[in-house]
Amino acid sequence: MESVGEQSPCPPRGPAPEGTGYGGRVQRRGPGLLRVCVGAVFLWFGVPKFFPAASPAEGVAVRTASKLTFGLLPPDVVLPVLAASETAIGLGLVTGVLLRMALVGFFVHMAGVFSALLLLPGEMWQGIAPVPTLEGQYIIKNVVLVAACLVVAADEWGRPAPP
Repeated sequence: MESVGEQSPCPPRGPAPEGTGYGGRVQRRGPGLLRVCVGAVFLWFGVPKFFPAASPAEGVAVRTASKLTFGLLPPDVVLPVLAASETAIGLGLVTGVLLRMALVGFFVHMAGVFSALLLLPGEMWQGIAPVPTLEGQYIIKNVVLVAACLVVAADEWGRPAPP
């Protein structure tokens, strides 16, 4: 136990007041860093889809999108649309331009991505066990991007809308 007037060698418990010290800087800059990082990932995965056979995910992406559109969009249309949407979302996140639209696009896109787990069960799961295939793992890891963009969205939607 401490005597009166003695300082504890341990820092006080609980979060540091916002804007103080290293924790405050991370708290202020963290959402922006997450935004840019997720945007870079989206660009990294979106741009190759403009070049046929350049993206290892294009087959699963096209099959999922074709099922979601009930086959109304042919695969040769689906791929450039996916490439353009992923690239636009990535640019919006990296630059912060039209950020709210990019975030909405991101969450809609992620809903489509995760739908592959249900729409293509033979490709996503090993037998009847809930063990994902490599393609399933590729999709499931996106939960981290969703969590990151939830932080970005909370930060963005917590401020007043730009005029």
